[in-house]
Amino acid sequence: MSTTASSLIDEQRFPQLAALMRTQYERTPAHRAFLESRFSRASAEDFATLEELASQIRQIAGPRLGEICDGYDFICKIVREEEIFFRRHGRYRLTTFEEANRLVYGNTEYMGRYMDGLLLTQIYWSNHTACYQFYRNVFLRQAPAGYDYLEIGPGHGLLLYQALKDERSGSVKGWDVSKASIGQTWDALTIMGMSGKKPELVLQDLYAVPDDSAKFDCLTFSEVLEHLEDPKGALVKLRSLLKPAGRLFVNVPINSPAPDHLYLLRSPEDAVDAVRAAGFEIERAEFFPMTNHTMEQARKHKLTISACIIARPN
Repeated sequence: MSTTASSLIDEQRFPQLAALMRTQYERTPAHRAFLESRFSRASAEDFATLEELASQIRQIAGPRLGEICDGYDFICKIVREEEIFFRRHGRYRLTTFEEANRLVYGNTEYMGRYMDGLLLTQIYWSNHTACYQFYRNVFLRQAPAGYDYLEIGPGHGLLLYQALKDERSGSVKGWDVSKASIGQTWDALTIMGMSGKKPELVLQDLYAVPDDSAKFDCLTFSEVLEHLEDPKGALVKLRSLLKPAGRLFVNVPINSPAPDHLYLLRSPEDAVDAVRAAGFEIERAEFFPMTNHTMEQARKHKLTISACIIARPN
């Protein structure tokens, strides 16, 4: 018997999302209650965004969609283990990149399943969807015509793709310290479609960038800061990469235990203060609580909050 997608999703208007959820519920029915609650709180605008993301993710996944849905189950289990540690000890398990590299990044099978699961969180975790909307609707929309764009750590390429297909963008670049990650980003962008404009993807360590390197109008640093041993040094370096009127988009999670998270921020205000302390003026900041919780609940119980910050060099 075929699994129904969701009574909350209009299959005529949102066929990509409905098809994705049908596969997810067939593979991991235990997640249905959580996800149905998530969709019950989604607005009409949210559903339009979710349909767009579902279309892109199904393209990227191709015949591996079932495996990627299994990856979501995997990431939920390993994050739950980290959450238990966080509750008991009040800190993240790892503190150094060497540990993360040995236990997470160096394990190809583990990392593959982890990245598969992360891809689906763009839809399944409302705070991730909200960050995507804020990036697209506020940060990119207010960029100047012909803007030069750089994203550091583009991952699956969903954010970079928005800049790439923006008719107003000029040059579009992505940097990563992993050759394999650059390959994955390129493959995803190719699958989603690059009409004419091509990105420049470069193997580049942020900390090793010379001070006289090219400057950018828009710089995206999304879900990278929490992985770093020297977050302040990274933020200072980001400032040096911006033009005088350039703008930085930072997305960093608060109280967000995960297998490779090192930098613990305990409040959204701490994230804003960290950006400001690196020499930035805050243009705008928005905070989004974890799925199926209010901001009040997230603050009270030290639950995950995504902090999105737009800033300029001061």
